Amino acid sequence: MHLGPQSFALLFTVVLLAITAYFLLGSVPLLVLKHDNPMDSRFIRSFYTTYFRIAIVAAVATAISYALAGRIGLALGAAAIALLTWLLRRHLITRMDLLGDQIQANDLVAIPEFLKMHKSAILINTTQLFAILLSLGSF
Repeated sequence: MHLGPQSFALLFTVVLLAITAYFLLGSVPLLVLKHDNPMDSRFIRSFYTTYFRIAIVAAVATAISYALAGRIGLALGAAAIALLTWLLRRHLITRMDLLGDQIQANDLVAIPEFLKMHKSAILINTTQLFAILLSLGSF
């Protein structure tokens, strides 16, 4: 059985969709955490670190598979998701570390800031999920 470039593009798109959906659905219940102790912030940080690493690899693989299938617009879209995920990883993880230290030092302003950042990450992931779903309509 020989899979063509279109099949690989579809496969990697579904992989990226599954990863994004899994981590999105996993991040929403974390909102019930009070974010008021270092353990909460460390857990959420490790959750997002894992997501970002896996999502970047999947998005790059998706971009390459689209390019090989001659779907340049979709390849650029997947590359944009990879770039956005990399930028978010750099920004959010650094910010989570800073806020985690502030939470540990009992800085009460850090807790709502951490929660706000967590909600922003969920919103961005939701947007990425919809973009991936829209790309599936091209098959």
